[in-house]
Amino acid sequence: MTDGLDGWNEPRRHRLWPLRVVLGVVLTMLTCGLPTVLLIGVLHEVAGRPTVGRLGPADAADPATRAARQLGERIAGQLDRQAAALLGGDRAGFLAVAEPAAHPALTRRYAALRALRVTVWRPEPTGLPATVPSRPDEWRIVVRFQYCLVVPGCRPSPVLIGTRWRDSGGEVRLVAMEESRSAETGTRPWEISELVVAVGPRTVVATTPALRGKLPGLLRQAEAAARVADGYAVAGAPPDRYRVFYASRAEWLSWYGGGRPKWTGGYAVTVGGGHHEVVLNADGLSAAGADDLLRHELTHAASLPERGYPGTSTWWLVEGIAEYAGASGQPVGRYEGLAEVRELLAPGGGWNGRLDALTPADDAPARRVGGSYGVGYLAVRHLVDRFGEQRLLAFFRSVVHDRRSPDEASEQAFGEPWSALHDECVGSARAAAG
Repeated sequence: MTDGLDGWNEPRRHRLWPLRVVLGVVLTMLTCGLPTVLLIGVLHEVAGRPTVGRLGPADAADPATRAARQLGERIAGQLDRQAAALLGGDRAGFLAVAEPAAHPALTRRYAALRALRVTVWRPEPTGLPATVPSRPDEWRIVVRFQYCLVVPGCRPSPVLIGTRWRDSGGEVRLVAMEESRSAETGTRPWEISELVVAVGPRTVVATTPALRGKLPGLLRQAEAAARVADGYAVAGAPPDRYRVFYASRAEWLSWYGGGRPKWTGGYAVTVGGGHHEVVLNADGLSAAGADDLLRHELTHAASLPERGYPGTSTWWLVEGIAEYAGASGQPVGRYEGLAEVRELLAPGGGWNGRLDALTPADDAPARRVGGSYGVGYLAVRHLVDRFGEQRLLAFFRSVVHDRRSPDEASEQAFGEPWSALHDECVGSARAAAG
């Protein structure tokens, strides 16, 4: 994959599929931008705040600018009224700011957010409204919405959404709320899908009405996985709630931009505010496979820094620790990827024996990908067997969160040089694969 914002990277989101449940995490921002007609210049999230690159300097005394600012203030007032209605459970009030043609899509969005138990919904318009080409009576403005689910006091997750308005007869009314296609994350499930939701002490699990019958079992599995994943929160408290979305085929192709490799069974995407949202591919995923997959993905959500991890050279550690959590203490000999590990380690297997070069290419064959995950797991397992989980987690935090080199982190966490431990890890993987 490509580098993320400011050079941050995302772990590969591949595993053998359907041969073996696919695991992964998306940490950089997807590159599907908002339609240019929605933007005043270029809009990105930087350091948790939106910035708007303007097309030219704005003169505060200019009549057009003053009119746009006044219109923006009226739009902000309507957005605030809509937010209060959403949080208060007032569907009629939520729809009242919009024209009738917008009501069906807004009704679906309202119902999905209420089902997800939205507790914070804070609209923040960015920049000034801009006229819509060929529609002189319509204006567009990008709004940064900050939201919390279930937990009132969470750090809100931001989402950038283009909105279109009409100013008619002295009243400004919402014409449409676009899907978020910003450079940050892509379209959230609650923007485009009808959702049914189950909430537990540590997780919130959502799917479509057609898969409603899966919810009770998924919630039980997610709660069990959360108890495992909580132990991998290396830099503070675990997530307030793990957010899990279970996608049928159509949703898999549209949520968060879609476009996953066909063998992908799940991924976790950062949505800001310290939150990750996990998506599982319902197509062919067995109940037993969901247990491993949930432990893996929720461990990513618990363990990874919000801004991503330092680079592909640490991919083996990021995925290895998630695989270790997914294995849930089973004997090494029962790990399902050993055959793929054996192929990768064989002469001509395509790996040079360096953990920092283990990351599979984007177009790598499925078995090469599975072997890479397996070697990462076996390397992490060796470190745990030698030093225990707490020292392994200290090493992980030092490398992934604090951006220290493996050499420095190894001396601090293990008291041994990384060069020797690296070779031990690779040797252990070879021995386990047989």
